[in-house]
Amino acid sequence: MKILLVEDDKELADTTRWILEKNKIVVDVAESLLLAKAAILDHEYSVVLLDRRLPDGEGTELIHYAKQHGVETRFLVISAVGDLGSRVEGLDLGADDYLVKPYEVDELLARIRAVERRPLQEGDRVYELGNVRFNRDTRNFRICGETLVFSRREMLVLESLISGAGRVVARESLQAHVYGYDEEVKPNAVEAHVSRLRKTLATQNSGVKIHTIRGVGYMLKESN
Repeated sequence: MKILLVEDDKELADTTRWILEKNKIVVDVAESLLLAKAAILDHEYSVVLLDRRLPDGEGTELIHYAKQHGVETRFLVISAVGDLGSRVEGLDLGADDYLVKPYEVDELLARIRAVERRPLQEGDRVYELGNVRFNRDTRNFRICGETLVFSRREMLVLESLISGAGRVVARESLQAHVYGYDEEVKPNAVEAHVSRLRKTLATQNSGVKIHTIRGVGYMLKESN
C-alpha cells in the first residue's frame, strides 16, 4: 500500500511516517496543498491522509481537485478540527472517513485498512494524444499501433506528461514522479530525459511534441 500524508507539522509528519513505514506502508509526505496536488497527479495512492489546516488553504480542497482531474484514491481526513459540524462537513465534501487528533495508533491503522478496502470508482484508464496511446493498467505505450519500449525513467516522464496533456507539468512535479521526494537527483537529469524523449517522439511519427515552458516546466501537445 502507498499513502500520501498531507501534513504541515513536521514533527507529527515524521512520527506518522515512521509508524506507517514500520507497518510496511510506503509513504510520501506533502506539507502543503500545492505539493499535495502535484503528488496526486504524479503518483497513485491507495489512501490520502489529509490534514484540514494547511499553510496554503483548506485541505479538503484536495478532494475536489482530485475529482476534477479524474484521480482515483480514498481520503481519510485527520484533523484537530473535530466538532460534529466539521466532521459532517468533511464527509459531505467527499472524505471517506474522518479521524480527530489526537488519535491512537491502532485506530489510525484500522481506519486506513477499512478505507483501503472500499472499491474505487472506475475511471478512464487510457490516455490518447496524437498517435500515442497509453494504458495506465498495463503501463504500455503504443505509437501508431506499435508498442514502444522506453527506459523506466523516460516512461515515467512521458506518463506524467500525457496524463497532464494540454497543461503545464511543473519541473519539480516531474522530478518527484521520476525520482521520488527523497531521492538525490543530478542537475539537469529531468532535462536529459525530456531531450531523449523528444528525439524518440519526433522519429516515431508520434504526432505529439514536448514544449518547454521556460522557468516552469513542460507541456505535451499535439504537433501541427
